[in-house]
Amino acid sequence: MSRSSKKGPFVDPKLLQKIEKLNLEGKKTLIKTWARSSSVTPEMVGHTIGVHNGRFHIPIFITENMVGHKLGEMAPTRKFIAHSKKGFEKPVEEVKVTKET
Repeated sequence: MSRSSKKGPFVDPKLLQKIEKLNLEGKKTLIKTWARSSSVTPEMVGHTIGVHNGRFHIPIFITENMVGHKLGEMAPTRKFIAHSKKGFEKPVEEVKVTKET
């Protein structure tokens, strides 16, 4: 379910304040944030935002194509390790059975 259009997109107030401050100064420094649920707005274009993925901050350069998406979409929280290839499974160790008398 999406957010009501009457309310507008959610942007963390502290993050928006930092972006506006950098726009006034004309600086392009890294901004660290934990607000993965914040939407990307046109004011953020051109800035690099460090989005926390649960372990560390992933630097993301914001472009025009990202406007309207959430910051959390750009910073994956899980690391994918490839599936095992068919036919290349781990060999099963053979156990020699000895009969004791």
